[in-house]
This record gives sequence, C-alpha cells and structure tokens, in this order.
Amino acid sequence: MDLFSGNSEMKISETVPLAERMRPQDLEHFAGQSHLIGPGKPLRIMIENKEPASMILWGPPGVGKTTLALLISKLVESDFIQLSAVSSGVKDVRDAITKAEYNLKQKGSKTILFIDEIHRFNKAQQDSLLQSSEKGTIILIGATTENPSFEVISPLLSRSRVFVLEELTKNDFMKIIDNTLANDILLSKLKIKIDDKDFLIGLSNGDARRLLNGLELAVNLTKAGNDGYINLSNEIFKEAFQTNYIKYDKNREEHYNVISAFIKSIRGSDPDAALYWLARMLRGGEEPKFIARRMIVLASEDIGNAEPFALTLAVSAFTAIDYIGMPEAALVLSQTAAYLSACPKSNASYIAVSKAKEDAENLPAFNVPLHLRNAPTKLMKELNYGSGYKYPHDFENNFIIENYLPDEIKNKVYYHPSENGKEKEIYERLKNLWGKKKY
Repeated sequence: MDLFSGNSEMKISETVPLAERMRPQDLEHFAGQSHLIGPGKPLRIMIENKEPASMILWGPPGVGKTTLALLISKLVESDFIQLSAVSSGVKDVRDAITKAEYNLKQKGSKTILFIDEIHRFNKAQQDSLLQSSEKGTIILIGATTENPSFEVISPLLSRSRVFVLEELTKNDFMKIIDNTLANDILLSKLKIKIDDKDFLIGLSNGDARRLLNGLELAVNLTKAGNDGYINLSNEIFKEAFQTNYIKYDKNREEHYNVISAFIKSIRGSDPDAALYWLARMLRGGEEPKFIARRMIVLASEDIGNAEPFALTLAVSAFTAIDYIGMPEAALVLSQTAAYLSACPKSNASYIAVSKAKEDAENLPAFNVPLHLRNAPTKLMKELNYGSGYKYPHDFENNFIIENYLPDEIKNKVYYHPSENGKEKEIYERLKNLWGKKKY
C-alpha cells in the first residue's frame, strides 16, 4: 500500500514528525499531570472557565509543557504566539505584543504568548514582558526546566502562577506507546512488534518526545520480515537512540558526571580539560547560570585567599551572563574557567569553616566573653559587659594580642593559610602578628 496516497492534507500530516503528529488534541488524551488537569484541579478549572492567567510551566524535558500550552490556547479559544528564548530577543517580544494588541482591539480576542525555555531570557528580555502581562494585553505562558525562583525575575514571577509538571510514569509511557501504534496515521497501518517496551521506556530518559523520536527512527531503520511484521529489538532501539541523542541529560546522571569532571579539572589546574567539559555542557543545553554558580563556589572552596580575585571574577561572570545571554555567555564562562584553572589553589578557608561548624554543632554553646559583649545600656555596663576590651586601633600597627574565642576553646586554630599564591602573604602577616600563640 502506498502510504503517501490520498488527499493533500493527508500528505502534509504524514510528513510531520511522529512526536508532532501525536500531540493530544484534548485533555483526556494528555499523558500524566493529573494533579493539574484532572477533574476539579486548578489548571483544569481555569481552562474550563476559559479564564487563563499568566503562568510558568516548570518541569523536566518531554513532559508536555509545549503541548499543554497549545491545548490551553485551543480550549480557551485564544490566539497563540510561540517564541523560543534561545533564538528570540526583545524585538521579537515587542512584535508579539504589537500583534496581541491588534488582536485585542480589532478582534476582541485574547492572545497567549508562549515562551519556551523562558529561563534563557536575560533580565532585560524578561522586563520587556512585564507591562503587557500586567495590563492583560498578553497571557504569558513560560516553559522552563529550571527552578523559576532562580531563573525568572521576581516581578514577572509575582504576576504568574507556577505549575509544576511531574515526570511521566511507566504507565504514562505505556499508554503513549499503545496509543501511538494504534492511532498514528502512519504507524497504525504497519504491523509493529516491540520486543521490550520497558527497554524502550528506559532509553527515553523520562522524555516523551525523545521516546517518540526514537520509536519513529527505529521503525524507519527496520525492514518488515516475511510475515509482514516490523520487529523492533533492543539492538535496533540502541542504534536509533544513539543516532538521535547526545549523551548529556542535564537533569540526570550524566549531568552530574560532566559537572563533576569540569570542577575537578579546574581544581586540578587543567584549563584544557575544563574547557572541554564546559563545551560538553553547553552543547548539551546546560544552563549557563548553573555553571557560573558552581564556579563561584569553587572560587572560594578550592582557590580562596591564594587568589582572592578569583571570587570577584566568578561573581562578575554570573552577572555578565544576565546581561548578554547565550551564545556570547559562553565566552564569559570560558574566560572564567581558564582563569580559575590557572590560579594557585588553597582549600584552607573551606577546611577552616568546616572545623568551626563541627565545633559549633558538637560543643556546648559557650558564653561570649564579657569583654566582647555589647554594652548599650547602663545595666549591662554595670554587669561588666564590654569591660576590658582592647580597641586594636589604639595600639601600634592597629593590633594587640587578645582572646576573641570563648575561654573553653581559646587556643583553637581553625584557619591555617597555605603557602600558595597570595595566601603566603596572609600566612606571614598572621604569623608576625600572633607569633607562637597561633602560628
């Protein structure tokens, strides 16, 4: 049978990728998310009342954020404009708002502006949405895989409902597979046997779109046997998914493996390895701010006072990403990663605070020595609060040996500066000041 025979509308639909063909057209066929769209649930009520509000859909890849936005638009009978934060800028947002204003004034219709990966918009781009969202010119639906508390500006977040989409279950995936084989305009005409559906589901990594793309490719790679059946084995699925997948999932194990390799490369002073792992993360779609945050932590934990400027640069990188966004943010990240790799290393500050925290947690809460206490009232002064305190600036070199710890642990030394980089100067200064009392 010629699968491409029939009317022109059928031909067009048959050329659309399987994942697109299988987008549900009503809530009853939407996989998962019953806590949001089940009977009596908040989003379901909003849709049934045809009173959509601006919202953020937060969830892992492939759980239906885009599909849900399309469904909402269809069911509330609104116009729909879709932008990708990866490829769109402020001008695109303004054009969309202009179109929404026209729809409202000339047709009396509301417009849903759907922004995929809204967390990739920088502050200025997100700011451009505020006024029209507040005035009701647009109904904003933003989709994100990142925590909106960190990635969406507060004014925009306060104007939006946040709905959390959960990972699809095994049962959800089984329904998707069975529905696809039974009802897809192409696959339903074929005799298809899947050896191990559990294996197919495992390869999808929780992503329905990935599952359908892999299934479609597996069918295309396999010829029907003499019995007319297309037998999809685990080996075929392995081949299909390897062809269709970069081994980096920023929400799962490989995410942690690669960021671990990146951090360890910087800690090990290897800029080449650090830049390779950085490129892997960016190629896999990792959020630039996540990488920048990890470098801020590393700057204190693994470099510290051996090169204090490392922390300044890492924080500046985080701020710069907010201003310029991708793809230029990759330059900022690479500069910072290379610099941190080349810096002298010291974990003295990390060890010091770890030991201090251990004592704070395990030892009694010792009293603050009287001479260190605040004495704002007459009574406190009569109780000798602050009595005997030696003001360092009254002494030579603005220093005087004094006990600043509780008496019970007065000889404790937490901070042992290394002799690397600028921390060597710190060590020499502290040694000259405190002598054998501490160093």
